[in-house]
Amino acid sequence: MEFPDLGKHCSEKTCNQLDFLPLKCDACKQDFCKDHFTSAAHKCPFAFKKDVHVPLCPLCNSPIPVRRGELPDRVVGEHMDQRCQYAPGKGKAKIFTYHCSKEGCKKKEMLPVTCDQCQRNFCIQHRHPLDHGCKPRSHPGGRAGGSATRASEPQASGALSTCSPHWLARRFRWKTRR
Repeated sequence: MEFPDLGKHCSEKTCNQLDFLPLKCDACKQDFCKDHFTSAAHKCPFAFKKDVHVPLCPLCNSPIPVRRGELPDRVVGEHMDQRCQYAPGKGKAKIFTYHCSKEGCKKKEMLPVTCDQCQRNFCIQHRHPLDHGCKPRSHPGGRAGGSATRASEPQASGALSTCSPHWLARRFRWKTRR
């Protein structure tokens, strides 16, 4: 042994290996070899001081701050008893609240899908005016342009004006599938 003062022995009682690059546990401040430097490997009694997990409330799913030395179970229990925003009798808010206005359709959507012509709400399948048999509502003195100016406009000429709306809807669906 040429360098008896070089290195340190592992603090694990069953190991006691001489290590030239020992690792120090940041919780208990003892020196360990590469096999025992983790808190779990040497069963560190001070590991709870370095455990920085933030518990979540099981009811409202919000993080609950815990100070060092406090028991997380006690803090979470106190939160649930006093400050928890979850109301057990209230239940969850409904997500799909917008009903389709098409006769016979019972679908609901998360977001409103409003027809520009009749101002009614529809599901994704019936959102196009041709798919729900749209009949524009006449609003006297309504939106800019109003229905009076629309009635005085000449009808569009061409091939599309002579086709039935049902044929156009089928044609549109066929084109979008390709």
